[in-house]
Amino acid sequence: MAPAPGFDVVGEGEHTVIAVHGWFGSAGAWRPIVPHLDTTTFRYVFVNLRGYGDRRDETGEHTLDEAASDVLAVADTLSVDRFSLVGHSMGGTVIQRVLADAPDRVRALVGISPVPASGVPFDDESWALFSGAAADPEKRRAIIDLTTGNRLTGVWLDSMVRHSLENSDERAFADYLLAWAKTDFHTEIEGNPVPVKVIVGEHDPALGEATMRQTFTRWYPNCTVDVLTNCGHYAIDEAPVALATSVESFLRELP
Repeated sequence: MAPAPGFDVVGEGEHTVIAVHGWFGSAGAWRPIVPHLDTTTFRYVFVNLRGYGDRRDETGEHTLDEAASDVLAVADTLSVDRFSLVGHSMGGTVIQRVLADAPDRVRALVGISPVPASGVPFDDESWALFSGAAADPEKRRAIIDLTTGNRLTGVWLDSMVRHSLENSDERAFADYLLAWAKTDFHTEIEGNPVPVKVIVGEHDPALGEATMRQTFTRWYPNCTVDVLTNCGHYAIDEAPVALATSVESFLRELP
């Protein structure tokens, strides 16, 4: 059996919500939103994927299958049978893989600028940028700047790059790009009736509303889309209060 991933727990509510970070993130990357969460109603579990955070030195294959298995291992460790899932960016495709593997255990999905289950198409120039980011901090910075609309302070961009470098293993970072960009399993989740909400920023050039309408809302019959204003790809940092409100308003309405 795979080792249980490292994770942080916030809250004591009956509704367990497992949150999966993005490519540049970690369990600690959720900190900006934590003060705004309802920790009486919900129990949030922020996981680190292999190669990230306190699992930075842990070996692995860094595939979606492995990541989903580790998320389920967290739920088993906490003796949680059913739970909701929140995933940012890369984490958005991991949570869909969990749904495909264990549909009876998932109450709902919330994707924050999520990668679709079909992966992401890249042109040659964009692929060179993204595939070079594992070894080049300047490319990481350029990606964060691009995906937030080239509109935010360099101080914040630098802090995001620093967090990424300090909380991810270079090989794992490179491997996960192939996992989330090049894996297509959408036929496994297409038509699933699970409640889904996708939350995107108006300034996200690739994983914004148009992409969600072409993927998530076509595949999930019970999917809604929320577009956050004055926000790009990193709503956790850019709009934490609005994000917490959007996530929890949806989760409270679940049967």
